[in-house]
Amino acid sequence: MRIGIIGAGQLGLMLGEAAEALGMECVFVDPSETPPATSTGRVIQAPFDNEAALAELGQSCDVITYEFENVPVEALEHIPGDTPLYPPPAALGVAQDRKNEKALFAELGIPVPANRSVDTLEELEAAIDELGMPAVVKTRRFGYDGKGQVVIREAADVQRAFDTLSPQPLIVEAFVPYDFEVSIIGARSPSGETTTWPLSRNEHRDGILRTARGPVDDDALYAMARDYIGRLLDHLDYVGVLTLELFVADGKLLANEIAPRVHNSGHWTIEGAETSQFANHLLAITAQPLGATALRGSPGMVNIIGDFPAAARDLDDERLFLHDYGKSPRPGRKLGHITVVAASEKERDELLTTLDKL
Repeated sequence: MRIGIIGAGQLGLMLGEAAEALGMECVFVDPSETPPATSTGRVIQAPFDNEAALAELGQSCDVITYEFENVPVEALEHIPGDTPLYPPPAALGVAQDRKNEKALFAELGIPVPANRSVDTLEELEAAIDELGMPAVVKTRRFGYDGKGQVVIREAADVQRAFDTLSPQPLIVEAFVPYDFEVSIIGARSPSGETTTWPLSRNEHRDGILRTARGPVDDDALYAMARDYIGRLLDHLDYVGVLTLELFVADGKLLANEIAPRVHNSGHWTIEGAETSQFANHLLAITAQPLGATALRGSPGMVNIIGDFPAAARDLDDERLFLHDYGKSPRPGRKLGHITVVAASEKERDELLTTLDKL
């Protein structure tokens, strides 16, 4: 079985590693000269929307997937029609525009923070008058890891936010005084078989995920999250892994956004679950039975961001697993992660605290 993957970054790398373990072969399309996934398969060096490259990918592979959600939907039309493409482009179109995303949540009865779409300064001012401050202004498209958003705390911030983010279409969200952030990751096969991993509790720094740990020990929250992601998976006739990010506020969940792909907050599933998100994504898109998602011990993960500390390469602890993406250092760039699989939540949290200080 040969898998075509659009994008050869760190998510492509981990998909490629999972594919090798499953006896599958991967081919990638990526414009970079030496992207992380190079070590796991052939890379067709071309832009993500290159017609010839996508046609070649479709002709040489049994199924196509992608590792990030900013692939132009129109470009996917260049893939031969008889080559399965998962997740479905409709899911990609929803995830690429926060307005569409919020509309889908509302249609499916999934609670979200109050929000308004705006295009002009006057509309932004009116939205702030209605929603109050603080509020968060985001670009409707292409924002990630804290990019493409500005927090408005006082009237003087409105003009600054508009000048920073315009002329792109924007969305304003009421600021949620949440208790913490979680994500639920689910997988669905073409037959409708569905599974989820336990809730992950996520902590961000400067808008970038720093640590994630599972499970969140709250049966009511987990049941609520499973219900919400189940609605999304079924409505979209989804195939593959889908991530739903949520705010926890007063015992309730408010949806933040979806990612139609494997996700940073689920990296701990590689060593910390019976089947990783990467393996189940591949099993789903190749129409094979999904693997069990039960945890192994108490797992967690810390991202390595910006610089790669030497101490991270010298770890000698059977509870720790280093993943080096082979990327050059740069402020705000994810260079790798360390998975923790401990015997207890207390032990895991102590290890994560130590690793966070490297």
